[in-house]
Amino acid sequence: MAPKTEDPVAPFFDTLGMALSGDPVMLRSLAATLGAFSMRLIVALLILAVTLWLAKRLGRVAERALTRLPHHHQPADGTLATFVSTLVKYVVVAIGLVAVLQQLGVQATSVLAVLGAASLAIGLALQGTLGNVAAGVMILLLRPYRAGDRVELNGRQGRVSGMDLFNTKIVDYDGLTLYMPNGKVFGDMIVNISQAGRRRIELTFGVDYEDDLDLALDTMLEVARAEPRVMQTPEPWAKVTASADSAMNVTLRCWATPDDWMDTRFDLLKAIKEAFDRVGIMIPYPHQVELCRDDVRPKKPPAQPLESDAASA
Repeated sequence: MAPKTEDPVAPFFDTLGMALSGDPVMLRSLAATLGAFSMRLIVALLILAVTLWLAKRLGRVAERALTRLPHHHQPADGTLATFVSTLVKYVVVAIGLVAVLQQLGVQATSVLAVLGAASLAIGLALQGTLGNVAAGVMILLLRPYRAGDRVELNGRQGRVSGMDLFNTKIVDYDGLTLYMPNGKVFGDMIVNISQAGRRRIELTFGVDYEDDLDLALDTMLEVARAEPRVMQTPEPWAKVTASADSAMNVTLRCWATPDDWMDTRFDLLKAIKEAFDRVGIMIPYPHQVELCRDDVRPKKPPAQPLESDAASA
């Protein structure tokens, strides 16, 4: 048979009862016990105070260190620095709380078991939210985009105005503010428009079959080179790209910065049309040729009488 275990609380209450009854030995024992516990409590409070101070201090150090690190010729990202700073604070506080509980006589294994069970229950209840948090952590670590970048997420384009562990906030070109869950953002294709520092413009025009194609190509290149917002490296490119039903298609490709891309594209479209008009290049309208079936069908010769019919006649 297993030995009986005594209740550790019973001797304390017995000692307390005997001390209250006036037993001098028990009074001294109770005073010694309270003195030892008071020292433990004071040490635990000191550990807690040092933990809070150290967490705040280390959080600031981590934030400053990440802010001063070089970021490939890009400005430092405050979102990652804030995230790492907060993470450092939580880790230091958690370690300090475990030390405080051990100083007060609480077994760390019991605390960790309770925390593990609570974490499992919370994780099962908040699966979607924790998925967004995990995706947010990966986005903050891998940095596929930053605050201020032009991006395309889930088929929507705009500028990233902020992000946290749960959502990415985007202001699209219509001025609408979009809050996209990080789980959907990280699980889909992410297009960073600003990261390369340039974006290609492609314009296609239809030129009449009777016009000079070399003149059309030279005109488009001249307009592109005269536009100050068009990058000269890579150089603008113009070629004949297709033979359509009503025209020959000529295409211009050039590059601009992501911020200037939209206005440059629209201005080039207008400038090339006006330049074509000046040099006499016509952009034909789509047209159809109507043919009457009776006009194109060959006429049959008159039928010749058969020999038998001619003999009988």
